[in-house]
Amino acid sequence: MSIEIKISLNDGLYLKEPQEFVLGRKIIKHSIILIDQVGFEFFTFKKLAVEINSTETSIYRYFENKHMLLLFLVNWYWQWTSYLISINTKNIKDPKEKLQIIIHSIVYAAQENPNVAYVNESKLHNIVISEGVKAYHTKEVDTENSKGFFMSYKNLVTLVSSVISEVNPTYKYPYALATNLFEMSNNHLFYAKHLPRLTDVSLQKDTVNEVEKMLNYFVDKLLAS
Repeated sequence: MSIEIKISLNDGLYLKEPQEFVLGRKIIKHSIILIDQVGFEFFTFKKLAVEINSTETSIYRYFENKHMLLLFLVNWYWQWTSYLISINTKNIKDPKEKLQIIIHSIVYAAQENPNVAYVNESKLHNIVISEGVKAYHTKEVDTENSKGFFMSYKNLVTLVSSVISEVNPTYKYPYALATNLFEMSNNHLFYAKHLPRLTDVSLQKDTVNEVEKMLNYFVDKLLAS
C-alpha cells in the first residue's frame, strides 16, 4: 500500500501547491517521466498536457513556466535527500559513522520508494544528474536565490558541512567538501554511463556502490590530513 507524503518547499516555486491536488500530483509524476524520456529542452507543457489528458492552461495554474517546474522537482529531490539523512542518522552520535551514513543516503536516495505514490525517485535522480544544473546555472540565479529558491540545497550542504566539521574541526573547507560530495555523486554516475574516461567508476561493477566507496575514500583522506 502506497502512501502520499508531502515535502515542504518554498511556496514561490509554484502558483498552486501541486502536492495537495490530484491533478497537481499527476503533473509532478508525469513531468518526471516525460523529462526523463525526452530531456528538458524538448519538454513542453503541451506535451505534458497530452500525457495527463488535461490542458496547458491547467498546468499553468500550478507553475508559471517549465523552468519553475524544474526548480520544484530539483528542490523536491534535495529535500527528499535531507529527509532520508535525518531519518537514517537519528540517534547516531559518532560523527564519522554519521558521515558514512550521510554518504550512503546521498548515493542511494535515488532508489525507488514504493511508499511515495507520485514520485519515481530513480527517474527524478536522472533529471537531477542531467538537467539539475539548468535550474541554477541561469542569468536569474541571483534573483531566484534572493527569493530562497535554492534553500533546500543550501540547507542540505550546511547540514553535511556541520558533520564534516565535527569529524575534523580544523578542516578548512567543510562547505566545499559537502557540495563536492553531492556533485561528485551525480557527476560520476553520469560519467560512468556516458563519458567513462572521466571517471574510475565502472559500469561493469555495482556502480552506485563504487561511487559510495569513492566518496568515502576522498572523505577519509581529506579529513585525516
